[in-house]
Amino acid sequence: MRRLIASGSPFEAAYGYSRAVVQDGFVFVAGTTGYDYATMTMPDSAAEQAEACWRTIAAVLTDAGAALADIVRATYYVTDRAEAEAVLAVCGRVLAQIRPAATVVIVAGLLRPEMKVEIEVTARRP
Repeated sequence: MRRLIASGSPFEAAYGYSRAVVQDGFVFVAGTTGYDYATMTMPDSAAEQAEACWRTIAAVLTDAGAALADIVRATYYVTDRAEAEAVLAVCGRVLAQIRPAATVVIVAGLLRPEMKVEIEVTARRP
């Protein structure tokens, strides 16, 4: 059975994707940026954006019947190499005891210029 989860982002309906898909015991969370989707605001710093990403991801995982502790794979996209360490420090704090397989990619840019970080994860439901 396949279940689609929305976070309230206007991008999901406009661009034809789900924040997460639950299928076969896994939760596939789409790339998540630092927006507060209730207000469509975003912090300026990359580290604060990473914190916001994790808040959204945690809420989506909860909705899917999973938790941060169930993450098995993570990918971090960062637009500025100089800010990568600050972003990774946030990720390291959030995932310190979880330690999923992870990749960091420095990219030329994301969809909107204010987006500095995008995080996607896969979790295995308990």
